[in-house]
Amino acid sequence: MGRKDINKTNEKRFENDAERQYKSGAGDRCGNICENNCENNCENCHGEMYDFRELDDIIMQAKLIKGNLIIILQEAQRIYGYLPREVINRISERTEHTTAEIYGVATFYAQFRLKPIGKHLIMLCQGTACHVSGAQKIEKTIKEELEIEDGETTGDMLFTLNNVACLGCCSLAPVMMIKTGEEEETYGNLTPERTLEIINGLRHLEEQEQENEKEAV
Repeated sequence: MGRKDINKTNEKRFENDAERQYKSGAGDRCGNICENNCENNCENCHGEMYDFRELDDIIMQAKLIKGNLIIILQEAQRIYGYLPREVINRISERTEHTTAEIYGVATFYAQFRLKPIGKHLIMLCQGTACHVSGAQKIEKTIKEELEIEDGETTGDMLFTLNNVACLGCCSLAPVMMIKTGEEEETYGNLTPERTLEIINGLRHLEEQEQENEKEAV
């Protein structure tokens, strides 16, 4: 199989994956799959939801940097929280990188996400120290409480669980880091009970925020 054939295969693979995400609602930031009953699964509607001005500026600045694709993808994910199909298409249009090439990089490196994540990203350390100290029990507790597996997001878009190789906090094992927006907080010496307290605490804060928003209306 030649290079062109491989690229075409990867392009099709990317499109099929993206279609599955959008049909399941994973790619729609507002949750409305086909508001206008479009035959193309609202591709045009989705595209209108993204402001590309900051991304375009980053692409322009990165054009002269060798190996710029990873930099562009990192910045794109910072802006949008993940790498939607429209963003990948935009990067392809504004650079010399094909969607197949971009998809290949995005799926090779664990730092990139093709699906949106929850408000609270739980990064659970699975390093040697954490493994020995009971990380598996903590993972089991999180999975059972949130009813998700590694890499999945809760239906209310509040929590995403990601197992990571190491957080560099071995003295705090078992440890997890929770990222909320630009803020990160580390929780160490975890027990199943303490883990549930942390999750329920975040839920309570979310409920308070929602109540405050209702009162402000």
